[in-house]
Amino acid sequence: MQLEGDSHLAPPQEHPAHHSRAGRSDPEPGPARQPGWPAPVFDRTVYKQRNVVERCFNRWKQWRGIATRYDKTTESYEAAVTLASLLMWA
Repeated sequence: MQLEGDSHLAPPQEHPAHHSRAGRSDPEPGPARQPGWPAPVFDRTVYKQRNVVERCFNRWKQWRGIATRYDKTTESYEAAVTLASLLMWA
């Protein structure tokens, strides 16, 4: 049932055949890779080390002067990073 003023509402349509998952060997869509490339390797120790570094950068970003590079000289910026690091690990 379509009312006179509802011409902008279209009835639902079926998805085209190329959007269907039927006939595909992979049941779930995964990350896009080029055919023939090996699957990415997950190394737990590398992931832990990277996570520590990322968390450290995120903690530094909480310091406004470090996140915005407000300091004009390299020495004062390095001093702020050193101070923030000392206070984080103390």
